Amino acid sequence: MPLVTQTILQSKNSITDSLFTTILSRIFYCYYCKDSVFFRDGVRRIDFVLSYIDDKDDQRKQERRRVYESNLQKVGLELETEDKTESEDGKTYFVKIHAPWEVLATYADVLKIKVPFKVNDIPDNSEIPMNWLSTPFRLPGHIMNPEPDYFTAPFNKSKSDFFLIEDKETFFPPSTRNRIVYYILARCPYFKDECGDRDKKGIKRLLNNGTYTAAFPLHDSRYWTKSKDPNCESERFSLYKYWAKFFCFFKEQPLNLVRKYYGEKIGIYFAWLGFYTEMLFFAAVVGTICFVYGFLTYDDNEWSKEICSEEIGGNIVMCPLCDQKCTYWRLNITCNSSWQSHLFDNVATVFFAIFMGIWVTLFLEFWKRRQARLEYEWDLVDFEEEQQQLQLRPEYETKCTNRKLNRITQEMEPYLPITSKCARICLSGATVLLWISLIIACIIGVIAYRLAVYASFASIMKNNTATNLDVVAPYVTPQLATSVTASCINFVIIMILNLLYERVAIKITDMEIPKTHVEYENKLTVKMFLFQFVNYYSSCFYVAFFKGKFVGYPGNYTYMFGSSKLRNEECEPGGCLIELTTQLVIVMTGKQVWGNIQEALVPWLMNWWGSRKARSHPESLYSRWEQDYDLQGFGQLGLFYEYLEMVIQFGFITLFVASFPLAPLLALINNIIEVRVDAWKLTTQFRRPVAAKAHSIGAWEEILGGMAVLSVVTNAFIVAFTSDMIPRLVYMYAYRTHDELNMKGYINNSLSVFNISHLFKNLQEIKIRDVLLLCRYRDYRYPPDDKKRYEHNMQFWHILAAKLAFIIIMEHVVFMVKFFVAWMIPDVPSDVRARVKRERYLVQEYLHNYEVEKLKIQLSQNSNSDCTCTPMIYPSLSKHEVLSECL
Repeated sequence: MPLVTQTILQSKNSITDSLFTTILSRIFYCYYCKDSVFFRDGVRRIDFVLSYIDDKDDQRKQERRRVYESNLQKVGLELETEDKTESEDGKTYFVKIHAPWEVLATYADVLKIKVPFKVNDIPDNSEIPMNWLSTPFRLPGHIMNPEPDYFTAPFNKSKSDFFLIEDKETFFPPSTRNRIVYYILARCPYFKDECGDRDKKGIKRLLNNGTYTAAFPLHDSRYWTKSKDPNCESERFSLYKYWAKFFCFFKEQPLNLVRKYYGEKIGIYFAWLGFYTEMLFFAAVVGTICFVYGFLTYDDNEWSKEICSEEIGGNIVMCPLCDQKCTYWRLNITCNSSWQSHLFDNVATVFFAIFMGIWVTLFLEFWKRRQARLEYEWDLVDFEEEQQQLQLRPEYETKCTNRKLNRITQEMEPYLPITSKCARICLSGATVLLWISLIIACIIGVIAYRLAVYASFASIMKNNTATNLDVVAPYVTPQLATSVTASCINFVIIMILNLLYERVAIKITDMEIPKTHVEYENKLTVKMFLFQFVNYYSSCFYVAFFKGKFVGYPGNYTYMFGSSKLRNEECEPGGCLIELTTQLVIVMTGKQVWGNIQEALVPWLMNWWGSRKARSHPESLYSRWEQDYDLQGFGQLGLFYEYLEMVIQFGFITLFVASFPLAPLLALINNIIEVRVDAWKLTTQFRRPVAAKAHSIGAWEEILGGMAVLSVVTNAFIVAFTSDMIPRLVYMYAYRTHDELNMKGYINNSLSVFNISHLFKNLQEIKIRDVLLLCRYRDYRYPPDDKKRYEHNMQFWHILAAKLAFIIIMEHVVFMVKFFVAWMIPDVPSDVRARVKRERYLVQEYLHNYEVEKLKIQLSQNSNSDCTCTPMIYPSLSKHEVLSECL
């Protein structure tokens, strides 16, 4: 410290007093207060930090670190090490890394990073009507737009004077600086030049083998207060104050500040999540209206009145629902479940299913427009995946020893032989199929549980009806108890399989050795989504499309596994829709609650425990790098899991929404919390992630499009085959026995008759003390005294034809509307398209003028050096040829 001060004092005469005071104050601040993002000299910014615990007994790790850090210095990075005696635990060393201008400029040229060269002077004429209404939801201007809008162009080191470089230290923002440094760290070898071991390369391998314990860029301040250093931006504090607090849930998101601090990839995620949440509001309103309609028409539910009536439902004796412990029962015991089913199974269900099919299309089309606007505003218009293709994964470069000539670059590059690639893909696919088979096996096990315990619940409730179950007996039927417990068990199995499969998916994706980061994420996305799709939705598909569909009839029931004693489940007289609703609520709500607890509580507890000793130290001694070191690492796949969680939720509110119109409302409430929870944990509980670029949500957009198409089919089948909407309409318009257009007599019409004497040779004593030889069951079959007894009657075929006709009509109508809406709404707004063309024109014009002026100066200098005559004025070049293609 004295030496640095002495040097500054000696150079005082060569700098201004104000600059001298600023530099000296920064030096003293950085030296005496460790809560800083600068080196000890107070000038060089810390762009990255490496940490390690020195193990004197492990010479190999020491040698790796020595060689690696030496190689980093050879490429131009500057290092400064904090001794372990300065750390809180007395064991950890911290290596601070600074990238000087030459390194930043060189790699910005390599990575084609866009930088400003002129302030954007295109007037923004977009005005929002009734803008004053949105005032309570707006944030301050300096938060929403932290920097001016510029014209940008890919950085070219040889033309550095073309760009707006006022201060080389601040020209590249911290997010760009840490991105460049990480690019170097990921490719820097830790072997000596004479040892040609190409596999020993990159910070990721050094983290995996324990040479370093962590590698991360620094947050610029504490999240709850601004940095005391006036030269520090304190953007983290601004994000926490205006974005991460839960009480800001009604405010807009500062997406430009998020993008500036975390990079475009994280910014795109929060933009998509916010837009998805906004669109959910409209779906939630319509779904709530449909639910309220079911509630208001509660008293008009004629079939439930008949079930609850003592004269009708009380006199209908139903056949046993299982073979051994189940007895005959009266229909009116399902009174409550039939009323509950009406809340979701009514005419509004059809309307809501059609509405959601159109809503999904509007959501995807409007998101494309929103994404196109962000691409323009964030300078991602010319960002193509090909730029990412040029950036090979370090793991691919090290593991692929074969080389071949790239026809485009005409350079030798690593490649994976086709035989090895096919073998790896086949092994990976077989592993995924194995795990999906494991899920199906677990689902079959849950179905077997449902079949096995139903009889037990029926026996328990029968024997305890008059004792300790009097309070709940009218509300909890054996079917409901079986459905709830099976759903809970299924949810637990889902979560356990998720934890196991996540590791397997990453392992087999690593085994495939994807070429680029984009390819790696796409492969992992497909594997994880296929597994999660089967894991989360298989139980709902079973209840919606299989339960109660292959039952048979008394005396000829269908059994699971053929000759087993497990008889296939039947639906209640109210239908299977209420069971699908129960399954959906338990799995969807349980996943959302567990996900938020896992995302927020677990990192907080781990950080609280990890920093328990440091909290007792003075703030000035708790260094910025130690504070971040005590936080959790965000990880390369941190954002992947956030997308996966939301896409699974998207499936719940689209694939099965016909059974539960309140699903969008639950998703809306969850997402309002989710936005702030994600912002809070990213700002306060995780280290600052390395900035990355992305111009879209990637493969998730195709997955959402596929689910949107599938949702139309599933909801059409749910309305047709799971709900009782079509049988009721067929009865009302074709089979009613009275002149009035109502549902009187529907229950008696929908139940077939079975003669008990056909089942038993000697009539056993029936607990229902009436001399009855008949019981009823849910189906449309001929009665026992008909020549075609127990065969499907004509009404069954009429209903089946009506169901198939409804599916065809609904699918065609919705698909036609979807395609028409998609055709009517362009993916890129017209004003954005015009502004992009205008900006390209102006960029080409400025570049043309720059080259012309540079050429004039060069010719003028040459003419001055060759002769003393007056130089010829360089004629103005026509811009027509240069700009015609752009226009």
